Amino acid sequence: MANGGQGVGHFRKNQVKRFGTVAYIWRMKTLKMRKPALFSFEECLWFLNRNYDDCLHHIEPGQLSKAICINGENIAFTLRADEQHLLVDLNHGGGDNFPEAALIQYIMEWFDLDRDITPFYGLLEKNKTLGYMAKDFAGFRLISIHDLYEALCWSIIGQQINLTFAYTLKRRMVEQYGQKLEVNGQSLYIFPRPEVLQYATVADLRKQQFSERKAEYLLLVSKMFAEGSISQEMVRQCASYEAQVALLTAIRGIGIWTANYALMKTLKQLQAIPYGDVGLLNALLNHALIKDKKDTVGIDKLFKRFKGWESYLVFYLWRSLSSKS
Repeated sequence: MANGGQGVGHFRKNQVKRFGTVAYIWRMKTLKMRKPALFSFEECLWFLNRNYDDCLHHIEPGQLSKAICINGENIAFTLRADEQHLLVDLNHGGGDNFPEAALIQYIMEWFDLDRDITPFYGLLEKNKTLGYMAKDFAGFRLISIHDLYEALCWSIIGQQINLTFAYTLKRRMVEQYGQKLEVNGQSLYIFPRPEVLQYATVADLRKQQFSERKAEYLLLVSKMFAEGSISQEMVRQCASYEAQVALLTAIRGIGIWTANYALMKTLKQLQAIPYGDVGLLNALLNHALIKDKKDTVGIDKLFKRFKGWESYLVFYLWRSLSSKS
């Protein structure tokens, strides 16, 4: 797939400081990205929504808007698609020297667009139970979380609670400690930086209904990232996947499930399986692929058939839990 972008038009930034928020008047520029084979923007967009209240993007029919920080510059963009392209409308950011290539790369990684998933579909189609997924979920991609710190925080937030409440807690934390951009009256949030969240207290997070233990974990991880005792690059440079898991699980509050979730979502470690995940176990039971939630033999037997694509299988099993109807 071509990963270059071509711009149409120009924009200028107008900003007004207002109660700690930066408000911007929309000046748009559009980049084009050719869609790869076996990619469905509609399928990915639907999964990102699923009627959950995710404060880090705003979804409308056929498009989503998001704010991110690239090279120290906060930007907002809207992503939509035509038959052959993804269209990226830059709503704010970067001025004349905006690094378009960096944004294109961000989107490529977000939707895993530079990966040929044909071999995975071949494995699906050979499986009598799961073969329907190749057609019903055609073009669905492993949607990433770009920042390891964010992925770890999100997985800590989601430990042992349902997704609806997890998204509620996430919104409270992001609105309090993250950054907000207002683009044409629409509020778009950027996940808090560890340098900011490390200065919150357990009492502060308890007021937002975090458990005391989760608050402690979040503050510890924030402090470690802020001080540089752990980093995304440090984890990336580990000699093996097993070494990455060991490095992460040495941190208080990060177990096997949390480590594998973060490695799957951020570093695209395709062998990462979030063992013990309730949604994964329910999907396996729904397909009669395991006898019960303790059937580790059945789980291992299935994933051995998808060696090298384990994380994609997890994602497709999660997808099977939700129906568009």
